Amino acid sequence: MAQTPRSLILDLYGDYLRYVGPEVRLSPLTSLLAAFDVAPATVRVTMSRLRREGWFTTRRLGRETAYTLSDEMLDVLEVGRKRIFGSPVVDWDGAWTMVIYQLSESERQERASLRKALSWQGFGSLMTSTWLAPGDRREEAADLTKDVAPDKVNILRCSSDGLEGDRDLARRCWDLEQLASSYAEFNRDHRDLVETAPSLLGVEALRARTELIATFRHFPFRDPRLPDVLRPADWPGIEAYRIFRAAHALLAPAAEACVSEIVGTSIRAPRADLDISSLPGPTA
Repeated sequence: MAQTPRSLILDLYGDYLRYVGPEVRLSPLTSLLAAFDVAPATVRVTMSRLRREGWFTTRRLGRETAYTLSDEMLDVLEVGRKRIFGSPVVDWDGAWTMVIYQLSESERQERASLRKALSWQGFGSLMTSTWLAPGDRREEAADLTKDVAPDKVNILRCSSDGLEGDRDLARRCWDLEQLASSYAEFNRDHRDLVETAPSLLGVEALRARTELIATFRHFPFRDPRLPDVLRPADWPGIEAYRIFRAAHALLAPAAEACVSEIVGTSIRAPRADLDISSLPGPTA
């Protein structure tokens, strides 16, 4: 998939650059983005914009500018990594967390922000002001609604009258058919990568791994991570997760070596310790 320079920078920092040290100079960053055909002038303009938006702080090193991720952006990348690499949910106790809020038309900005936050964290809209998520998410919901007046929001732990009712709630809250179609497309496009990944080296490995995560990282923010009993049969998201984790790990040595050579510093990215063979569903 085509990426903007902005999204490329996000992915490169998420997988590599935040692990090379507290700061990265503009010249090696420019060389790294050249591997993706991004012009030096575009890199300078994009980094300046991101600095103004609070992504980075900067300092001068002679004639060079060094960029350091802000604490806020480090938190964003860490939360994103946990979501992207978090394994599919298997077990469930049958409980739902329900968020009900009452915000007037004059509070539409607050309402829009709350809807975005709930959706981002995997809650689904059952009705206009009623949102659901499987499991006990009350503490998380309380944090998401902390800026809403207490008399305008209710957070409940509840259950339906049985599994069929639960499955109906899931179908009403999320477009699982469209999500399944997107997963199936990802699987078709990347299934062979698990076989070819070990043979890719240098920039080729880096580009393949960056495209992989750029494509997959949107799923955890669309997928409510329903437990196994609420997912449709033959859910393609399981295979997609297997493909992603396997290919991402297989491409790591060559991609990290490529980045290390360009920036002149070794990568100390953490290695995932999940055994993907333990997951239910078909193998990749």
